[in-house]
Amino acid sequence: MAQKMGDQGRDIPLETQFLLVETKEGSHLESDVDGDEENKIVYTVFLPLIEGPFKACLQGNEGDELELCLESGDTETVGSTFTHAVYISAGTDPFGTIYEAIKAVKLHLGTFRLRHEKKLPGIVDYFGWCTWDAFYQEVTQEGVEAGLASLEAGGTPPKFVIIDDGWQSVGSDESQQQAPQEPQPEQQPGQPQILRLTGIKENAKFQKKEDPSTGIKNIVNIAKEKHGLKYVYVWHAITGYWGGVRPGVKEMEEYGSAMQYPKLSNGVLENEPGWKTDAIALQGLGLVNPKNVYKFYNELHSYLASAGIDGVKVDVQCILETLGGWSWRQG
Repeated sequence: MAQKMGDQGRDIPLETQFLLVETKEGSHLESDVDGDEENKIVYTVFLPLIEGPFKACLQGNEGDELELCLESGDTETVGSTFTHAVYISAGTDPFGTIYEAIKAVKLHLGTFRLRHEKKLPGIVDYFGWCTWDAFYQEVTQEGVEAGLASLEAGGTPPKFVIIDDGWQSVGSDESQQQAPQEPQPEQQPGQPQILRLTGIKENAKFQKKEDPSTGIKNIVNIAKEKHGLKYVYVWHAITGYWGGVRPGVKEMEEYGSAMQYPKLSNGVLENEPGWKTDAIALQGLGLVNPKNVYKFYNELHSYLASAGIDGVKVDVQCILETLGGWSWRQG
């Protein structure tokens, strides 16, 4: 998301998810209490909402009109009548108007809580370290331990660590593949093969040479017992990995993954033209069958919990909205 300012309807970009309008001519929604309505500044907030399988957003047009756009992302999921696709509220205090609008939507939908109603997790009271900026995907258990030792030596011992991308078992597609059921986007010359998950357990970098069966539990024990950490977390994409779960891999057959290609709205492509050449858009993603998704998560997280992992950092959630029809996303 990005901020945008303007003074005309055409300045409102595609895919706008929140709009605050300042008007200086007063409002028909309020009576003239102080006798100076002509000079009163009124703030109007527009909140596009999700209604069933449809997501709403705002956009301006060349006629300086404000448009409400609703999309399902699925050509087979259509609609013509909507009851709560956008909420509109106005007031003279911009902060109070925004708060009351969010509060009203919360009471209507009943699907979320306000910030002050949420309890902060205990982890926010601790200093921690994420391995990403230090190692990117080249992280190893030796590197993790070296990083913990370095922080201790510097007088800032962490109480938790996030082992980011680089611990999982992944691989690229085989060179010989079965012809897809639908046309594939053309891959760019020189573009690297996208990696997909090939197994639930960790890769060789996080296995002891003398006892591979110990797995990722080895670095967990080192972190907690030797360096005094309270929590150890690991990263994973919501679809397993960036390229999803690789279809046809024996260890992953039970999850029934199938290749899906992102279908992006014109608004998203206008704001993010890089999607046209994105590796996932061109090479697809191995999406776990919705009927097996709970089994997939349960087995992945059960294995991690058995190794002493306390939680996960989940990434790439946005990709789900671009894959398949409503039934796939609901799974």
